[in-house]
Amino acid sequence: MTLEEAISTAREQSPAAMIAKYNFLAGYWRYRTYKAKFLPSLNLNASLGNYSRYLAKLQDAETGKFNYVENNNMSNSLSLSVDQNIGLTGGTLSLTSSLNRLDQFAPYDNLTYNSAPVSLVYSQPINGYNSFRWEKMIEPKQYERIQKVYLESMESINIEAAERFFSVLSAQKNLEMAEKNYAATQLSVSIAEKRYEIGSITNNELLQLKMSLYNAQLEINDGKMNFESEMLKLRSYLGYNESVIIELIMPEMGPEIQLDYSDVLDRALRNSSANLSNELDMLAARQEVAEAKSNAGLKANLFAQFGVNQKGEKLADTYRNPMDQEIVGLSLSLPILDWGLGRGKIKLAKSREEIAKTQIEQTESEYRQEILIKVMQFNNQNMQCSISARNDSIAKLRYDITMERFKNGSISVTELNTAQTEKDNAVKRYISDLNNYWKYFYSIRKISLYDYFNKKEIATDFNLLTEN
Repeated sequence: MTLEEAISTAREQSPAAMIAKYNFLAGYWRYRTYKAKFLPSLNLNASLGNYSRYLAKLQDAETGKFNYVENNNMSNSLSLSVDQNIGLTGGTLSLTSSLNRLDQFAPYDNLTYNSAPVSLVYSQPINGYNSFRWEKMIEPKQYERIQKVYLESMESINIEAAERFFSVLSAQKNLEMAEKNYAATQLSVSIAEKRYEIGSITNNELLQLKMSLYNAQLEINDGKMNFESEMLKLRSYLGYNESVIIELIMPEMGPEIQLDYSDVLDRALRNSSANLSNELDMLAARQEVAEAKSNAGLKANLFAQFGVNQKGEKLADTYRNPMDQEIVGLSLSLPILDWGLGRGKIKLAKSREEIAKTQIEQTESEYRQEILIKVMQFNNQNMQCSISARNDSIAKLRYDITMERFKNGSISVTELNTAQTEKDNAVKRYISDLNNYWKYFYSIRKISLYDYFNKKEIATDFNLLTEN
């Protein structure tokens, strides 16, 4: 399995990819819910079988005397309405049709219908907090942010898959080196024993080699355990079970390119979710201030209803010769004495707005620094990988030469061990540098949402995500 195949598999079937998808879908349906709020809705409301039987306390209008009168009735009501929220004003417009039936049982035995075939109802807050207006400013940006967060989450999967890939690759190389070192040390011990017999090395040097042999055996045991552990983590992340056998292929560097900080910064500010998150934080703070000001001042609500209605003992009668119906009202609410409660809430909201501004400024500064560091790391890593690759080749060649000289008896055990250690360290350093190279590259991709190797924007068809 190559690095590209590991990343592709992780993007297709890993649990992290599923989580990213469903997080996006949650944001998508939130946006759909917001849009539906500003479309006409057809609603049916019913209240059926409301039966009451009790003694009601009534006062005689002429004498002022209270009497208890038997109340035995059942009421039913049905209404159909088309409702429309008005985002610009924050009001609600409704077109309704309703029918009520009242059955009065013994001793009255009376049946009455009341209908309102057509009514136009409008409710409008005046000088109040318009939540619809703020939703129209916030929700589209929130959905755009969710889209970018999904793309960034998929890029995070690239980074994590590469990290796990190189963890397994490093463990695999360590195990291979331990096995080769064990075999080489066995040969060295055999040679050293012959040299000891002729007196060309000391007993201490022979013992030193035997200790190296035992240490190599320990490294094999540790290497096997570490390799199996890292492989298990990789399988789990890719969505495979433990029976799947994966053989990794050492990747190479990508094209040698040098990134320009200004270009990466420009793309990051334009493409990433960071700017949108800052805008949304600022909007949320301003929304809180607007709501606090509205609640602290004069609040008024206008209600108007125009239509026709009628009553009758028969259902058909309620739809003959309907009467005009007009209801208009204005409700007011003004706190006179609240001991500074409203003013305090405004001050609190404004303080939070200033905190948000300061935090955003700090976040933007840190964000620019982070991008600069990532660009510097990536540009430097090209040279690091080239140097460590050459160092790895030299260390292997030096070890081979040292081993031959040891066989000929021209160098000591210490020099042989030093050459072996340097060879092992060179391999580890090369794998580590290669890991960092790809980590820095995918980090740049995530932060800019741009593929600098293929020179194209990172995008996806969100319609396909919502269809599945």
